[in-house]
Amino acid sequence: MSIKSKYFGNRIFYKRALGIALPIMLQQLIQSMVSLIDNFMVAGLGDVCMSGVNVANQVLFVFMIFLNTICMSGGIYLTQYFGANDAEGMKQAFRFKVIVALLAFIPYFLVCVVFPRQILSLMLIGNTEAPAILDQGVAYIRLMIFMGLQMSISMSIATSLRDTGQVRIPLVVSIVATLTNTFFNWVFIYGNLGAPSLGVRGAAIATVIARTVELLIYFAVCSKKRPAFIFMPWKLLKVNKSLFIEIMKKGAMVLVSEMTWVIAETITTALYNGRGGADVVSGMAASFAIANLFFVAFGATTAATSVIMGSTLGAGKLEEARKQSKWLLSGGFILGTVMMFVAMGSTLLVPVVFGRLSTEATTICRNMIMLMAVFMPVWIYMNVQLAIARSGGDTAMGAYADAFLTVFVMIPLVFLLAIFTDIGPIGLYFYVKIIDIVRIIVFHLWLKRERWLRNLAE
Repeated sequence: MSIKSKYFGNRIFYKRALGIALPIMLQQLIQSMVSLIDNFMVAGLGDVCMSGVNVANQVLFVFMIFLNTICMSGGIYLTQYFGANDAEGMKQAFRFKVIVALLAFIPYFLVCVVFPRQILSLMLIGNTEAPAILDQGVAYIRLMIFMGLQMSISMSIATSLRDTGQVRIPLVVSIVATLTNTFFNWVFIYGNLGAPSLGVRGAAIATVIARTVELLIYFAVCSKKRPAFIFMPWKLLKVNKSLFIEIMKKGAMVLVSEMTWVIAETITTALYNGRGGADVVSGMAASFAIANLFFVAFGATTAATSVIMGSTLGAGKLEEARKQSKWLLSGGFILGTVMMFVAMGSTLLVPVVFGRLSTEATTICRNMIMLMAVFMPVWIYMNVQLAIARSGGDTAMGAYADAFLTVFVMIPLVFLLAIFTDIGPIGLYFYVKIIDIVRIIVFHLWLKRERWLRNLAE
């Protein structure tokens, strides 16, 4: 076997991978455009309003990661059952997603309704404009509760369609939801077509309407196309208990990894926010709003890797899966390099989209984007490594290796830097993310043990 064929697949293989990845990238790009449009419109209200929305969105971010983890756990099995052509197995995996996603709505409800100000204040410790930012954040988050249920069910359906290779339907639904959100942002934030001018509350209302439209479309699609994983609503609780518990165990490992990462990101964000006033919060928020345009590569590479590896493993083709893992890793690094240059080019959007923010905020935004661009090859390669492990049920890699580095290295480091130095938010971010190079090495050694090379559908 030549070195080229060992590390790189043929054109047909990458065409299949891109056939899965590109529609997902486009879908997530559209969703990121919604966020960017939201930020553009809210930025017109000033640094404080944008900071309030950003702080509130940290709660939504945690909820979304929780839902994504649930869907990822069920998807490990759904893709393998899809490869084995086992319709009942697919239904059971989808049941897991829906039931646990609905349960995840409960803590989200409590945070949004019962004690939002207390939770949001944790993100602004030391910020010089915390009270004004909190007023805006609480007004926004109290309305965002009304999109939680819709989002739980929509994400379960969308990810299941992707798990079975149906990537175009979620793309079309996202386009419709994006247009809906943008239109109602225009109506309610500034008060057009005779509507009241609601500011940040208008942005929340637009999101709720868009999420509701999205769910209704998914219901219509499932009613008409009847995907193999769909079941009648009254059969929701008809679960295979042993399989449910098995998925739950795998899911718990994924949850440990993902939630450890979320907690670490939340802590570091809170520390960044404490390095100044509203200009720091809004500048960092603006950088991530633009970064989401190139972060679409993460979800796309994860989905493509999961579908390809999961279906191959589920079909019992273990040797082929071993080869594909190397091909996907090489392709991921090349894609990461391409996205690095795309990310650098995205800095041209800063004065266009966020020109109404303060000069300090736009400077922070531009510098953060350049820093994140440099890390893109590392992050995408690491993303593919995790997806390969999880596709074969090896969720321990993320739970042990990833979480260990986060808890015992990354978090202590950022606290020490925040307490004992006066490094700005961008410097803190750099020192925290340099640890990801160590993660790649640890993941490489773990994958060589091939605990992921298993057929879970047997």
